[in-house]
Amino acid sequence: MEKTITIKSTEGLHAQLANKLVYISTRYDVEVRLEYKNVTVDAKSILSLMSLAVPKGRNVKLIAEGKDAQKAIEEIEKLIG
Repeated sequence: MEKTITIKSTEGLHAQLANKLVYISTRYDVEVRLEYKNVTVDAKSILSLMSLAVPKGRNVKLIAEGKDAQKAIEEIEKLIG
């Protein structure tokens, strides 16, 4: 399952937001990846998420696979979108 989401946080994908994204990604039985500028990273790795340096207003692709993919995408979209 894939979904494109626009980062709405005024600071982009900053450390605190990335930490919350990791928390959501690890709560569900799902593999979650985030793609930005043709670079895809594991959403369960805060360092990988921070390395993307996504600014406010940019689109990212959220890719989730597993039995809880829909739930994870919905919760992540509420957080960053």
